[in-house]
Amino acid sequence: MKTDKWWLINKLARYQFLNRYVLRWILELIEFVLVIVSVPLACLLLRELGPLVQIEFEANIKQCVVYGLFMIAFWFAISQISLMAISPRSQRFLNLIFLFIRGYFFISLLQLGIKYLFNLQDIPIVFIVLNIGLAFTLTLGFRILSLYFLRIYRASGHNLRKVLIIGDVSADFIIDRFQYQKDWGYEILGIISQSRKIRRKFGQDIPILTGLDNLEYILVNEVIDEVFYCKQSIDESELRQVLRICDDIGIIFRVQANCGYLSPERLEIKTLTRNKGLVLMDNPAHSFASELKTLTDFIFSFFALLLLIPVLILVSLAIKLESRGPVFYKQERIGLRGRKFILWKFRTMIANAEVLQDKLKAMNEADGPVFKIKDDPRITRFGRILRKTGVDEIPQLLNVLRGEMSLIGPRPPVEAEVREYQRWQLRRLSVKPGITCTWQIQPHRNDIRFKEWVKMDLNYIDNWSLAHDFKLVLKTITAMVFATGR
Repeated sequence: MKTDKWWLINKLARYQFLNRYVLRWILELIEFVLVIVSVPLACLLLRELGPLVQIEFEANIKQCVVYGLFMIAFWFAISQISLMAISPRSQRFLNLIFLFIRGYFFISLLQLGIKYLFNLQDIPIVFIVLNIGLAFTLTLGFRILSLYFLRIYRASGHNLRKVLIIGDVSADFIIDRFQYQKDWGYEILGIISQSRKIRRKFGQDIPILTGLDNLEYILVNEVIDEVFYCKQSIDESELRQVLRICDDIGIIFRVQANCGYLSPERLEIKTLTRNKGLVLMDNPAHSFASELKTLTDFIFSFFALLLLIPVLILVSLAIKLESRGPVFYKQERIGLRGRKFILWKFRTMIANAEVLQDKLKAMNEADGPVFKIKDDPRITRFGRILRKTGVDEIPQLLNVLRGEMSLIGPRPPVEAEVREYQRWQLRRLSVKPGITCTWQIQPHRNDIRFKEWVKMDLNYIDNWSLAHDFKLVLKTITAMVFATGR
């Protein structure tokens, strides 16, 4: 019997898909259902309670359906446009209530317009008021509960955004807020400051450096999600240096100051605390599309694993019959911004393949930090079939389901490779790694030089779109069917 008060939260935290966009889509789906339910519920309440206030109401099914469809469409559109659908880490309950009041006010105006435009005579105004009130109460109540749950989830040490702060004495406020507001989910890994007050106040709890000499080393070797630049008096060359490093590596950069002279390279104005600041995003800001991508990854992986159970069983039996050793090959890989995770594949080599790699280094045919041999003697006969068809990658759907990988994205490297990356190559880690990518579908991918491979990945990141992902999925399926992989 679990004694931990938050044992369910700790158990769910193992699955990283709960940490970001998929959770938001799950919550929005529940709100969507609540909006749908509010229409028949309003009909039922008005029909039962109407006589008490001398209102006769008989639901016209056709008109109620028309009204309901517009209600759903307007709710979805307004929730996206008015930011009702977004729950920032630092959002206050009063601000949330204001957003919902404003959003539902516009929805009510639009629904009144639809009543008169489509001549919905059997939909009285009191019904619209009742329906809007129900939808508002249900969705706002659910959002407040979910926000409360997320705060508990983050305060218990999950879904953390790891940050580095560069600041002077004016950074005191934001450091205090991050330490006090545990439910925001920000963890300060270090501070770069020459302020004596900052050193006295926070030096015992947080590592503090005085200069930027080791900034690149820290960003390369530590898991850092965001860099905050908080100074009253800004050194333009210093700011450009930090901005350039963050841009190269692919780390979100926030600056809270007057920086009108900066070039607008993917800079956006966002609010985190009481002040607005400029933010350099780590990849193109297609928030809605990227969230849809994450949701699609989760749904596709879940159903694909269910449908492929017979294939998984047959492949597992074939691997066990051909050679001794485990069915699955598990290896530590580097994911989003340096996070380590265990990658799953079907075993395609003999059991002691990693031990033999040192003896085969002289046969390496790949340039850069990658190790590849065209006719690798460690690969089993059945393993060659699995590699050519790409079937050996199927278990990575588990990594996608856990939120560690995406269906499409740069292939996850091992730590030894990352240590040899040049700074510009580290931006490969600014997005989740994928099962397949532009390089993966090339017919002679092992002949491609490492720098060209990285350039393909960076081009994918910079020009990402759902349409491009869809094309890559089709090309990957074609490569599997015709066994063009190597």
